[in-house]
Amino acid sequence: MAAAASAAPATEIERVFRQEYGRAVAVLVRLVGDIDLAEEAVQEAFTTAVQQWPQAGLPPSPAGWIITTARNKAIDRQRREASRPGRYADAALLHARGEPAEEGPVHDDRLRLIFTCCHPALAESAQVALTLRLLGGLTTAEIARAFLVGEPAMAQRIVRAKGKIRDARIPYRVPADADLPERLRPVLAVVYLVFNEGYLSGSGAAPVREELRAEAVRLGRLLAELMPDEPEVLGLLALLLLIQSRQPARTAPGGALVLLADQDRSRWDRELIAEGQALVRRCLRLGRPGPYQLQAAINAVHSDAPTAAATDWRQIVRLYDQQMALAPTPVVALHRAVAVAETDGPEAALALVEALDLDAYHLAHAVRADLLRRLGRDAEAVRAYEAALARTENEAEREFLEGRLRELR
Repeated sequence: MAAAASAAPATEIERVFRQEYGRAVAVLVRLVGDIDLAEEAVQEAFTTAVQQWPQAGLPPSPAGWIITTARNKAIDRQRREASRPGRYADAALLHARGEPAEEGPVHDDRLRLIFTCCHPALAESAQVALTLRLLGGLTTAEIARAFLVGEPAMAQRIVRAKGKIRDARIPYRVPADADLPERLRPVLAVVYLVFNEGYLSGSGAAPVREELRAEAVRLGRLLAELMPDEPEVLGLLALLLLIQSRQPARTAPGGALVLLADQDRSRWDRELIAEGQALVRRCLRLGRPGPYQLQAAINAVHSDAPTAAATDWRQIVRLYDQQMALAPTPVVALHRAVAVAETDGPEAALALVEALDLDAYHLAHAVRADLLRRLGRDAEAVRAYEAALARTENEAEREFLEGRLRELR
């Protein structure tokens, strides 16, 4: 394949990796039928790109180059190891010769991979963790932060999930229509967590990762087309659109985070808000409430308010009450406490926060710090901000927390 005239800087190669890793792995899994082999081949292809592109320049189609190179590396390896048990060499070679793709209700490779990994034989947490690793290209550390567990424990969970798929010979095929609802909950969780990592990256200098946010919204739209009568699918898409609508106002020109209460609401994307609110109304008509629908409804209330002061916090508390009745989690309880602070005051909210077991979650310490600051308990607030700071690696969040500490000191 002919190369571009100019050399490819490291930043361009990193951009291609972030944008195309998940797609390349999804295609390779379909072609070779082996998760480990697909992941290794894609990583080898990017290693080759790092060696060649700085001198030769980006190829006309970087994604195509990566997929073709990875496929060739996988086929070469399977030819060498064809005698070893457990390899799917024949299937890989057939697909490599242009065998037609498997038919089924899901035609998007990345969405197919999500449904394939979300097999009921695996524990749900393992399903979600494995899919985030393969599709989102998230590191084990990033996934561990999303689950509020240690990195070694998460690494073991991912290895066990891969081993179970391999040992149980779980087929890499598109589930039938009847199997889709059974796998829906972890599929929705994957899309939501990919969006979350894109909306506020767990580490690094960039507060957002645009390619992950765009991919999550794209997958949400595909799911809504695939399952238009599933209210939680519609609720998830509404939630993503309503959160995404605030993106233009979330950061200051220098990249600093701007809290919801301080955002310039004239910069919110009204088209996304209108689409998200229409989906929320559609969910209400279906009459089968669920956690994603309730989160979308909460964000719809925020988007209705012309100013932060005009927010209907009592309605938001009622919606959180419904969510706690349907799917109670400590993180939902934390967000409910934030709303309670606006209706019943920071002291009532602080009692709720201090009853939660969320020591590993930096936002729990940040919320507690803010409540203590509002109560004038500055010394305790400083310690809480320091605890939050010690638990986040996102540089934009760290700058925000450090700013609050400077104000208190």
